[in-house]
Amino acid sequence: MIKVSDIAKKKVVELMTDDGYDAINDFVRVGVKSGGCSGLSYDLKFDKEEQEGDKVFVDNGVKLIVDKKSFLYLVGTTLEYSGGLNGTGFVFNNPNANRTCGCGESFSL
Repeated sequence: MIKVSDIAKKKVVELMTDDGYDAINDFVRVGVKSGGCSGLSYDLKFDKEEQEGDKVFVDNGVKLIVDKKSFLYLVGTTLEYSGGLNGTGFVFNNPNANRTCGCGESFSL
């Protein structure tokens, strides 16, 4: 399961609406891909359709969709949003990551 903080939920709904998505019916697709300075990087985008093998979760009113491969890396992760002095954007608090880069956008296991 992936959790969504209250602040991240607010920002997701705002961005989905701005991009023409329906926050009630559409999804936030969360994934992991090769790359980044630590070996793996997070991928976050909006989607309207499930694909075969996807896992669907709803947390804090946000519908999340994760492909089967990425799910193994993301179990227990919390999606948060930071608007602080060190940068603005979504932050993944991933208990499975052994090492993360300074920007928080990539990790390794």
